[in-house]
Amino acid sequence: MKLTVVYENHAGFVKGLLGAHGFSAFVEHRGRKVLIDTGADGDVLLRNMEALRIEPNSLDYLFITHGHYDHTGGMKALLEARSKPLKVIAHPRIFQRRIALKPRKREIGIPFMREELEGLGAEFVLKEEPFEFAPGLWSSGEIERRTWDRAVGYIEENGRITRDIVPDDIALIVDLGNSTAVVTGCGHSGVLNIVWHAEDVLGKPVRALIGGFHLGFAKKEILKDVIERIDAERLYSGHCTGPDAYAFLKAGLGERIEPLHVGRVIEL
Repeated sequence: MKLTVVYENHAGFVKGLLGAHGFSAFVEHRGRKVLIDTGADGDVLLRNMEALRIEPNSLDYLFITHGHYDHTGGMKALLEARSKPLKVIAHPRIFQRRIALKPRKREIGIPFMREELEGLGAEFVLKEEPFEFAPGLWSSGEIERRTWDRAVGYIEENGRITRDIVPDDIALIVDLGNSTAVVTGCGHSGVLNIVWHAEDVLGKPVRALIGGFHLGFAKKEILKDVIERIDAERLYSGHCTGPDAYAFLKAGLGERIEPLHVGRVIEL
């Protein structure tokens, strides 16, 4: 497996690449090419793809980890840049209307209607359960919350506002043979739950957990729990992990954890 970070909060020191709030990664595995999420801004996404020599038409799949704007905002631009349809792997509830209430009430869900995206060539494959959509490439399906999670935001339906448990938060599981790599967008399900679930789905240990861990402003008890209980051999974190949380994890995990930036390449 080869993973290239396409969209991240930080661009590192790579000339010609842009950092912006959001996440996207390009995975090549067993002859298939998958883009995971699209970041928040289509212009940034396409510029970084061009700089990294990733042709939009070369993608076999788009994998959406959950229905928040900073992971889906580039979908329209990506589809418009292609000349053929694109299969989109996701959870059935990605199109729920999502809002945040602080610092003000605002929309935080997918900024496009499903019909609009389908008109541009999106072919949605929406499933709640784990499934292999290409050789060695699995959708985790809905992730059981065995311990704490990091769900955020609210759902608004018929004028009623309820807390959002983000059930559509899924991860890409890559079968590496004797182990797996797991790519998460924000880790709203909780990184411990995600790793345990991936181990159950394929019955193999997790060699690497890659993506946003949503640990910004997390209590020290949660960060200590990650250090003490995370099963993944290596962790590559970015986006919503948070600089303070990353520093805490680095102090506890040492060389097991590394930061992400646009242009970072991970080969397993």
